[in-house]
Amino acid sequence: MKKVAIITARGGSKRIPRKNIKEFCGKPILAYSIEAAKKSGLFDVVMLSTDDEEIAEIGKKYGAEVPFFRSERTSNDYATTTDVLLEVLEEFEKRGQHFDVACCIYPTAPFLTAEKLRTATEKLMESEADTLIPVVAFSYPPQRAMVIENGKLEFKYPQYMSSRSQDLEKHYHDVGQFYVFRTESFKRNKNLLLGDILPFEVPEMEVQDIDTPMDWEIAEMKYRILQESVQ
Repeated sequence: MKKVAIITARGGSKRIPRKNIKEFCGKPILAYSIEAAKKSGLFDVVMLSTDDEEIAEIGKKYGAEVPFFRSERTSNDYATTTDVLLEVLEEFEKRGQHFDVACCIYPTAPFLTAEKLRTATEKLMESEADTLIPVVAFSYPPQRAMVIENGKLEFKYPQYMSSRSQDLEKHYHDVGQFYVFRTESFKRNKNLLLGDILPFEVPEMEVQDIDTPMDWEIAEMKYRILQESVQ
């Protein structure tokens, strides 16, 4: 059963310029995703999907393959992860390479580890599921959410106004680090969020959206704390 890691790293980044290769705790943030994939020993190919020569060179420096570049269609601001993955798998098929399982890894995932990838992939392979998605619980119950209506604060779900937090059902969201999936199911569904999906719970300390400079600083602080805790 052949497996491929697809690290998606296009050149355009508006909020944090050159985000995918910006230095994070001593090396380009992209390097963490590549190194986790390589160290896991899971993949026949660890490839970088990019439209950018500089990103490609840095990716190759840390061990990723860049067998082809993205098309113009999948390099713009409106291209989705699905668009990119379908194009990559199709291009590999044209070259006579078929993969049964793929792992989409985002380039800004410094909390990703080889062990996390191995555990997640094993969980998917032991099941009949189509996809595995890492998730984290919301730190505050969404059932207690408030909205502003006509300048006034109101409970969105007033039926939970007096509920204790610990009595409410946990809600989760995608952590935005990686997805493991069976390629045939994905090509049929054309969406990672359709089909039979397994959850993979991740601690909140190992999750951080990195969309602004402040997010970046928080992520670096979390990363340093986690590194100190294992020394």
